[in-house]
Amino acid sequence: MQGTVDGFSYGLVTPLVAYLMACLGGALGLRCTTRSMRVAQSWRPGWLALGSVAIGSGIWTMHFVAMIGFSVRQTPVHYDRPMTFASLAVAIFMVGVGIFIVGYKGARGTALFTGGTLTGLGIASMHYLGMASMRLNGKLEYNTFTVAVSVVIAVVAAISALWAAGQVRGFLWSVGASLVMGLAVTGMHYTGMAALTVHVHGTDATTDGVSAASLLAPMMIGPLAFLLLAGVVVMFDPLMVMGKPARTPVEHKPGVPAGALVPHPRRAPVRAGRDLAHRRSRTPQNR
Repeated sequence: MQGTVDGFSYGLVTPLVAYLMACLGGALGLRCTTRSMRVAQSWRPGWLALGSVAIGSGIWTMHFVAMIGFSVRQTPVHYDRPMTFASLAVAIFMVGVGIFIVGYKGARGTALFTGGTLTGLGIASMHYLGMASMRLNGKLEYNTFTVAVSVVIAVVAAISALWAAGQVRGFLWSVGASLVMGLAVTGMHYTGMAALTVHVHGTDATTDGVSAASLLAPMMIGPLAFLLLAGVVVMFDPLMVMGKPARTPVEHKPGVPAGALVPHPRRAPVRAGRDLAHRRSRTPQNR
């Protein structure tokens, strides 16, 4: 028999909190990606790795906050812990591959498309692997077309967000990109949930079980703590907040001899010619 699925057991609370988590992870990750484009080559992997974990943790936390509001009336819903954490690892890894491509190749052309596609596929993989971690007295089935739409939303969101990160236009630019990314990722989640149908086995009587909140809340402590730590790093880095270099590179500073010496070769012959004419005018032959 078909189960009665409710994705909003707590009303709008879980969608709003999930959206905020997606925005937080996106904002931190995109700022770290932008920061990596302004540092020495030796520091770049660290910033890109921090951005990857921030985005991966943000979308994973968003997913399971939203799942706290998910229930099937006819059966309790449990979660397989190893597979739940595997979905976090998949998200961080695939998002990391996409971000490293953009971080080293630039947010344009083939690199942007490839990196954004891998990042979007990582978001979608995390979602459906997280759904596969559910344990209930029934079978999950998905509408293929709706699943495809959710994947396209994730890919487009990732490409757009990474493009915005590559523009390096300051903190507000990244905040706007993270808000759009959070909306798209959350929309992808609920689009994927709309594709779900649950066929319950056995009795149709309502069965009480352990709440999803009591199962999922302890799992989210680690990712939430990391997002807090990443937020502290951003807050205490003026370049991350203001989006401006802490100091101007030497080759771009005004008054550097490389720029001041350019006119001299053209002026030197004129000065030399005037001095020669002056000396000739003072010779005895001209008196």
